[in-house]
Formats: sequence, C-alpha cells, structure tokens
Amino acid sequence: MSESDDVMLRITEGHKTTLKKKYECLYEGVALKENQTLLNSIYTELYITEGESEGVNEKHEVLQIETASRKWVSQDKPISCNDIFKPLSTNRTKEQKKALSHQEPGRDRQKPEIRTVLTKGIAGIGKTVSVHKFILDWAEGRTNQDIDFVLVLPFRELNLVKDDQFSLHGLLLEFHPELKDLDPKKYNNCKMLFIFDGLDESRLHLNFSERLCDVTTTSSVNILITNLIQGNLLPSALIWITCRPAAASQIPSQFTSRVTEIVGFKDLQKEEYFRKRVSDESQANRIISHIKTSVSLHIMCHIPVFCWISATVLQEMLCQDNVKEIPKTLTEMYTHFLLIQIKMKKQKYEDKVETDSKNLLKSSKEIFLKLAKLAFNQLLRGNIMFYEEDLRECDIDVSEATVYSGICTEIFKEESVLRQKKVYCFVHLSVQEFFAALYVFYCCVNRNMEALEYFLKKKTRPVPENFPLHVLLKKAVDKSLESKDGRLDLFVRFLHGISLESNQKLLQGLLTHTQNNQKSIKKISRYIKELDKDGVPPERWINLLHCLTEMNDGSLHEDVQAFVKSGNSRTELSLAHCTALAYMFLMSEEVLDEFDLRKYKTSDEGRRRLLPAVRCCRKALLAGCNLTEQSCSSVASVLQSVNCPLRELDLSNNDLQDSGVKFLCEGLKNPHCKLEILRLSGCLVTEEGCSSLASALGSNPSHLRELDLSYNHPGDSGVKRLSTQMNQQCRLKSVPVDHGGELMIKPGFIKYACDLTLDPNTVNRELSLSEGNRKVTRVREYQSYPDHPERFGGWCQVMCRESLTGRCYWETERSGEAEISVTYKGIRRKGLGDDCEFGSNEKSWKLRCSDNSYTACHNKQRTDIPHHPSHTHRIGVYLDWSSGTVSFYSISSDTHTLTHIHTFHCTFTEPLYAGFYVYYDSSVSLC
Repeated sequence: MSESDDVMLRITEGHKTTLKKKYECLYEGVALKENQTLLNSIYTELYITEGESEGVNEKHEVLQIETASRKWVSQDKPISCNDIFKPLSTNRTKEQKKALSHQEPGRDRQKPEIRTVLTKGIAGIGKTVSVHKFILDWAEGRTNQDIDFVLVLPFRELNLVKDDQFSLHGLLLEFHPELKDLDPKKYNNCKMLFIFDGLDESRLHLNFSERLCDVTTTSSVNILITNLIQGNLLPSALIWITCRPAAASQIPSQFTSRVTEIVGFKDLQKEEYFRKRVSDESQANRIISHIKTSVSLHIMCHIPVFCWISATVLQEMLCQDNVKEIPKTLTEMYTHFLLIQIKMKKQKYEDKVETDSKNLLKSSKEIFLKLAKLAFNQLLRGNIMFYEEDLRECDIDVSEATVYSGICTEIFKEESVLRQKKVYCFVHLSVQEFFAALYVFYCCVNRNMEALEYFLKKKTRPVPENFPLHVLLKKAVDKSLESKDGRLDLFVRFLHGISLESNQKLLQGLLTHTQNNQKSIKKISRYIKELDKDGVPPERWINLLHCLTEMNDGSLHEDVQAFVKSGNSRTELSLAHCTALAYMFLMSEEVLDEFDLRKYKTSDEGRRRLLPAVRCCRKALLAGCNLTEQSCSSVASVLQSVNCPLRELDLSNNDLQDSGVKFLCEGLKNPHCKLEILRLSGCLVTEEGCSSLASALGSNPSHLRELDLSYNHPGDSGVKRLSTQMNQQCRLKSVPVDHGGELMIKPGFIKYACDLTLDPNTVNRELSLSEGNRKVTRVREYQSYPDHPERFGGWCQVMCRESLTGRCYWETERSGEAEISVTYKGIRRKGLGDDCEFGSNEKSWKLRCSDNSYTACHNKQRTDIPHHPSHTHRIGVYLDWSSGTVSFYSISSDTHTLTHIHTFHCTFTEPLYAGFYVYYDSSVSLC
C-alpha cells in the first residue's frame, strides 16, 4: 500500500468513526442524553416508493397520507433507503426516462445512472431518520461500501453560513473537520455522496444560472450547492436531497435522475413501532387496539412522529387507575401531550408531583404563550426552523429559549449546530400548528384584536372589539380555502377543536376562562356544510370534514350516506374528487350497506382511486368498471384486513384473468376474510383461475357460500376441482358455470356480441331499410311497406327482430342525429303518444345522440350528458338482462376504446328488443 493510499485509508476510517458516533443514537423529541436510543434497536423500516403522487403541493401534508394509503394498495415497488442509488428497474416510468434523458451525452460511461436523488416526504415522516440510517449502515460497513465519503450538509446548518464565501474544500471542512488532511485534488478520484437534508428549511436562494467547475475556487454557498447539484462541480459525485413536498420545485426536474417518496408506516409497521417503543407487551397491545378504534388517529400514525406522540400520551394515561376517556381526536391528543410534558417538567426540574392540570398550565402560562406566538408568526411565513432574530420578535431572548427548550424538552427544541450556533424548532410541524391555534384562540378570548388582524381586518373599516367566535372560525376557514398549499389546514382543525368547551376545560390555567360556544359551533358547522362544494378543492373539503369531527359533529357519516344514496351519476368526478370521496368514506367510521362503483361518473383511474371505499361497506358492486389484475391486489388487501365488513363482492365483467384471480385469492384464503358471496362472471377465468380459487377455499372454507363463475371458461378440470371443494365444505352451496366456453375468453364485451337485423314489419314508412336490413335512413318520401300490426305509425322508429335476454352486446354507427333504444315488444305502435315513443314510457329506454350532447330517457325522465371530448358517432350497447342494466358507450374511431356514457338500472320482466329513432337527413347502421 502506497503512502497516499495509507493516508486515504486513515482519513476514510476517521470519517466513518466520526459519523458513526454522531448518528448511532436516535433522539425522539429533543437531543438530550436521557432521550437517546440506539438507532438500530428502534429503527422501523419506512415505506419508500419510486416516483411521486401528483398534486401533492396542493394538500396539507397530513392529508397527503391518503395518497400514501393509495400507493400501498397499488403495485408500486418499495425501495430500501440503502438502495436509492441502485440502477432503475427496466420498467421505467415516463417521468424517470425524461429525467435520465437530460443527462449530458457521453457521461453515462463515467458515472452511475442514478446521480441525483430527490426524496420527498411530509414533516415527521422519517426523511432525516432515513438519512441517518443510510449513514450509519455505511459507517458500520454494512452497505454501499463502494462510496468513499458521505458528506452531510443539512440546510438548517447551511443557513448559518449562507452569507460566507468558501471553496468547496473549505465548506466541507466547516461540516467535516476530520477531512482536513484530504487533498482537494483527490476529490475527482473518490466516490463521494453529498447529502443535503431538509431543503424545505433552506433560507438560501438557489440560483442555477451561475456556473462553477473548480473545487478550489472561492464562491458563495448558494453557487457551490447549485453547481454540485447540476454536476458542474464533481460530476462523478452522488447527490441526495430531502425535502417536504412543497419545497421540491426549488430543484429543476432536469437535475434529478430519481424522485422517491417516503410515505411512512404501513399498518404492520405501526404495530412494530409501538411494540419497540413500549416494552410492556400488554400495554402496547392496548395502545394498538385504541389507535385502531379511531380511523383518524390510525391514519395519522402513518407519521412516525405522531406514533411517538400517541405512545407518549396513551402510555401515560393507561398507567392511571382512574383513567378518563382516552383521546379520540387530534385536539384531545395534542392537549394531553402538552399536559403530560408539563407534568414531567414539574417532576424533573422542581421535584414536585402536581396532578391538577389547571395549576400545571398556570405555572407555565408565560412560557407557552410566548411559544404560541412564535408558532403562529412563523406558521404564516412557512417557517419551521427559527433563529435568534425570529425569537426576538416574540420577546424571547436567547437565554430564555435555552430555558424553554430545557423545561419543554418534548415540545420545543434547541440545537447546537455549525460553529455552536443555535437553531430552534418545535418537535414537529403539527405541534407548531397546535400552539399557533392555541395562540389565536387565546387572543380571541382575551380580545387581542391586533393578533387577529390577519383573519379579521378589512381595509374599509376597523376590526370590531367584540365579535362572536364563529366569526373568527369562519374567517379562518375562508383563509384556509385561499391557501393553495394547505398551509393552514391543520391549524384550522386545531382551532375548531379548541373551541369545544371540553377541550377548553383541559386547558384551564392557560386560558383565563372557558366559554360555552354551542351557538358558535352550530353556526360554523352550518357554514361548513352549506359551503359550495363545487368551489372547494377536494383536499380542503376533506379538512373541513375533519373540523366537524374535532367539534364532535357527527354529520360526516350522514353526508357520505346522503351522497351515496343520491345516485348523483350526472356529476363528472375528477381524480382529485375521487380521492376526496374515498377519503370521506374511510373517515366516516361507519359501515355502508352498499357501495356501487358504477354509479360514479369518472375515468378508469378515478374508479381505481375509489376502490379503498370497499374497506367500509358490506356489499361492493364493482361489475363492469374496467378493473384489472392490479385492482385485485387492492381488493385482496381489503379482504385481509381485520374486522373487514365486506360480505358480498361483485367483480363481474372485468378482464381480471387468471392472474387477477390469483391476486384475489391471497385475500380469500386469509382467515380474516368473511366474504359470503363472490361474483366473477365474465372475468376471463380459465381452469388455472379455478385451481387458485379451489386452493383458497380449502384454506378458508367457513364463509363463502356463493361463487358465480358463469360466462368464463373453467374447463372440465376447473369445474371438477370446484365441485370437489364444494362437496368438502358445507358453506359453498352454489357455483354457477353456465354460458362457458372458449368464446368467453375474449376480452371486453365482444364475447357477448350478438347479430341483429332490423325488422321490416316494425319500420315506420318514413324510414328506408338497406344493406340487408342492417341500415335505416330517414327519408322524405313515404315507403310502400305493407300494413302490419307491429309497424310504427306515428314515430319514425324501428325495432330489431331478435329478442334479447342474458348478456348481449352490439354496436351502431350513426350519421346525423338518432336515438338508440331497448324496448319491450308490447310497446304501442300507432299514434304519437308517450306510450308509443321510445324512452317516454316504462316499457322502453333510450339514448338520444347528437353532435352536441347525449340525453338518456326512461319513462319521461331525462338525463342530459355533455359529450366526451373524444366522442365519435359509434355507440356500443351492453345489456345484462338478469342484472337489470343496459349501458351505452361511445367508441373511439382510432383505438376502439369504450367510454361509458350512461347506464339504466331496473328489473326487466320480459325479453328486450333493440330499437332506433332516426331524425331527418340521418341514418343508423348495425355494425
């Protein structure tokens, strides 16, 4: 080994030792010795995915958890934090390919394919912990040993030197003095990883326009960082940037080769965390059980920091003999967290055991009000890290801040960072938002008008000195709706929660008095419910529903049920609205009798987003919704969930194939699955799928009693396996396999295609038949058809010869304007009355098609449907007689893609016939 190699080895080993010592312990709350835990002993693997969810910048971070839940039931492949620089999978997304295409030509051979990784995640989700785990595993020689140096430059510390000038080597020595003997000329020969943690905390202005290539040139911190990210400085170096979603736009997309997203704990990981955090197994089980009783708390526990807060509160409360009602809302949880921290402070620093919460709060009132003011001021500015100048604004000097962080160790943090300078923050953004709401409510109660001007001021008149609480809450709601990034969402939620008298009583001592705000609560509840929902972004609407929950308003479930029962199929639901609606279903904490996915007018992706609602219903009707094998994975995860209420599931007429059925069987064989009726009619199932079903039923035989496999191709062996299984277990009583055969393996509706011809005995004399009675045209001369009792005499209509039952599908092509119908044979033929016109009576159903719109009619009830942007003149009709549905689809001329227009739901009592009404200068052809 040469002398230079020996020096390099010594520097590397010293660097690893320094990092190991710094990152081997995890501090929950504040970095005090008594709070430290070995990172490897408590670390719980987080769920990290490649790519990102769309629209995240428009949601408050807590509401982005629903997006995380949706990703978990998709086929996204999780990534370990230690693998984020591993090459991309061969199945790259369009986004990834686009990012890689921006790399400079010829560079691929000299550097890894993944150079710059941007990791997003909401506050407290575990970004920094993931960074620490990566560093510790590297320093201890476990992973990524091809990297020579891991250089950690957190933005919160870079802020302290943002006005200074450095060479790259000089900057690194500020953060890693153990590298003082490293020759800067060696940088290009080393594999270096730069970690920029917490971009959202940056107070630097990142300007990517100035170029710098020399590591020895002195420049500003901003220019050094931007050129490292761009690859102008050390192009062979790896870059890892972490940030909250709203800050990600500071890095132009062309400079990142991979985007990952930390979406927190899955359900099993939550339980793993609580069992590691709470040593008493019985107590851990009680905490887990309680968390599961509240959907809101359970979802929040996807955030590791919230798990810690919940464990702190519940562990303390469950130890008490006279435990009162355990918190079920966020406001209750955070209020108890505050009380517990004050109690601990009293015991530790004053050696007093004080149990009266009023006295506890009274003794710390001055401290907490100053912190609350700081929280509110900085929340409005979007800051979660504070410096000395921020503290002075709230009459807090540095010595006070040190005292505060010492006695409020789990609420407010002081950290010594670069050059022993101090930075301050609350332990989590949500704690800051809770304190901010507390401050605003305190000011409201004490009529501090100056502090409330942000919500109440009007340029034309002064702020009134006396005003009811509901005015403040209304203004706060309005402000939150104006915020594009949802900055005030959780703050507003806490503000509504604190307005509840029961929560005010918990805060007595800090608040001078409590108020019975029932009148104000009723008024703000009514205001929220009466808001124009069409004008409210879905994410904001979700948060307003949470505000009702915080005020113990139980109307959430009523709103969901009303929406479901309304059958509001006319409204086109965007992807965001589908997300919001699914979230409403999940948060209602009530079981729906029926969830019919077909009733919601949206895209295929929109329907997939609504799938989580299956988790909270007894009957799920998902037939004909263009679901795929991946959707089966989502449904299977529901079937495996504890206490799942789902008893009837209809997946008919989705091209699931055997692979989708195999996914589904993972749920069916789980002992938690209590499904009684499963319909897989027309799902392209063959004997392979039947084998999977038989195996699943053998593993969990005690519940399923009806399995519909009609319109599939099970084959003799598939039928035999299912029959054997049916004989072996008493619950399964019915397995229909009728209408089977190879023809049923055709995808889509084509397997139900029927050959129709127009009936000359029914055609009106103003209509002309041609092309072998497969085309009808409106003409201006009467045709010389013979008299016939079935001929339409008034309306220009015609029926087909063939009677229709079972499942049937046909397509038509129109020229001009026409009406496409199904009707009973007994419809009247003579005259111009409603009883003769298709769609104007109880015997017929029609879709009127023009170049501007569609109109669906039955028994004189009209539904106007705007044209889809990609409309054509070709219409497909699918009849499922036994299920009582007839559906109309527009068919694109280029891809033959079907787009749903309208579905009629009814109970058919006799065979149906296809029929048509044709307008002047128009025609209809059977395809």
